[in-house]
Amino acid sequence: MPKTKKAKPGKATKKRDTGAAAPQDIKHVEKVEMRTPATAEPDPSDETELDFARAWVEFPDPADDEQVFRCDLTWLTSRWTCIFGSGCQGIQAGRADDGCCTLGAHFSDEDDEKRVAGHVARLTPELWQFHDVGTETGWTQTDEDGERQTRRWQGSCIFQNRPGFPAGAGCSLHILALREGREPLETKPDVCWQLPVRRTYEWIDRPDDTRVLQVSIGEYDRRGWGPGGHDLHWWCTSATSAHGGGEPVYVSYRPELIELMGKEAYDTLTGLCEQRLASLLPMAPHPADPA
Repeated sequence: MPKTKKAKPGKATKKRDTGAAAPQDIKHVEKVEMRTPATAEPDPSDETELDFARAWVEFPDPADDEQVFRCDLTWLTSRWTCIFGSGCQGIQAGRADDGCCTLGAHFSDEDDEKRVAGHVARLTPELWQFHDVGTETGWTQTDEDGERQTRRWQGSCIFQNRPGFPAGAGCSLHILALREGREPLETKPDVCWQLPVRRTYEWIDRPDDTRVLQVSIGEYDRRGWGPGGHDLHWWCTSATSAHGGGEPVYVSYRPELIELMGKEAYDTLTGLCEQRLASLLPMAPHPADPA
């Protein structure tokens, strides 16, 4: 059964974030946005404010008595859905077709890169537009801080097929998973399949001198990217145009949440989300959801 990773004892008082882009990505965001023309700002009417009332729930991890989950029901019961290719404005102005792939993806660790490499080996020229480039000159790169990531090619991630490619636009590793009947989380880098869910860890000291690891599951909003997140051209989690999904996030992201939490904890979360939605007046709805 998948389990959340424990925070290192030496960093027990610090939060640990594994929900999406690594901190080094933020530097690239800032550099990209510094070159963005002022006239290319996103429509502010599409994104709601970052601060609003949220409904959180906390429950013990059924599979680990040293952990508790703290989950944002406002986000997990919202109607957010990915609108890549169907209204997504992209994180960089003028590159809507990139979605959130403009910066490439930093690997969470060596195991993440090794796992992805095994799937890259099965990509063909029919599925991956830049197969020749990637296989001949490499599909990874090292950033200025020495961190490894997927290579950026022609302004975006090398695995991103551009519009008009016969196999389809978007991530070739995602397309591979669908062709093989797999979940995309199996083939894509960790940071890619976890977005826009954010998982953080924090050790909590209780009044009775016991400690518990609090695992928070919530929305990866602009702040999740760090200071550079405020300079993104557009971000979908708070955009009304991305909140028209037929299913709430806890349902549409079932495979990802099970991977992040474990099946038993996910089942508990599902029951709590269903109770919330069954309420006649659910407290603290997401402001980007349809009225």
